[in-house]
Amino acid sequence: MIKTVDAKLGLFIALALFTAFYLWILIVAVRRRARIEPVRPKPKAAATGFVTAFFDTLGIGSFATTTSIFRQWRIVDDGVMPGTLNVGITLPTVVQAYIYTRLIPVDSRTLILMIAASVIGAWIGASVVARWPKPRIQVGMGTALLIAAAIFLGQALAFLPSPGVALGLTGGRLAVAIAGNFALGALMTLGIGLYGPCMILVSLLGLTPTAAFPIMMGSCAFLMPVASARFIKLDRYDIRAALGLALGSIPAVLLAAFIVKSLNIIAVRWLVIVVVVYTAFGLLRAARRERVSAAVAPA
Repeated sequence: MIKTVDAKLGLFIALALFTAFYLWILIVAVRRRARIEPVRPKPKAAATGFVTAFFDTLGIGSFATTTSIFRQWRIVDDGVMPGTLNVGITLPTVVQAYIYTRLIPVDSRTLILMIAASVIGAWIGASVVARWPKPRIQVGMGTALLIAAAIFLGQALAFLPSPGVALGLTGGRLAVAIAGNFALGALMTLGIGLYGPCMILVSLLGLTPTAAFPIMMGSCAFLMPVASARFIKLDRYDIRAALGLALGSIPAVLLAAFIVKSLNIIAVRWLVIVVVVYTAFGLLRAARRERVSAAVAPA
């Protein structure tokens, strides 16, 4: 079996390569767009990134909250929302992974296989979501936000399963974990944050919560460059909003991780539940209007 220390070092090196690949694709895209028009980060997106990344680093999550703010301020069209979120939040997620994924005891095989499954899921999921029409994206994201709200509610009411004590998985449980993380990687491209669902998954399978952190953070840090590359290639994202998200998020991650470190976020979590549910129903209503309009237009 690969030693945990060697496995973590290998993962960090691989993550650096994934990040370099993502940056190269993003820089090429920015230069290509700059030939047509100036590419300036959207200030409102940067402000949103700062707020949502700060609370994400402290455990709230950023996909659902960013979607809610973007729709409220009309920063991004719903049709390119999934791509914008993935492209814009990739770099702060990588920063989080490097900060928080220490030498936490966890079985190397479990860690690597679950991360690999999430990356494959994200690659396939991004390919599918990037080709969806706008109403389908609205329905998908609305449903995703309702699922996220249910997870937030479970956390707020302490309904989550009791944690286990295992540091690794084998046999059928490992197979379920791989399949589950594959699905979570695919759903991540639609706007469901992976942290909460992954914590529930590993807790149900008997892993200790401590072992869950490298899996969650490693999965997100690896899958997001892959998913983002697909969205960039198919041009299904808002480049100015994505750049604003990245620029605002990275300093917020550093502030939360090294200066604030912890915060009483119970009230914030309840506020997030209300806002996310409101946004979810807004997306579903918008999808219904789009479909009605499309049906009436031919007539």
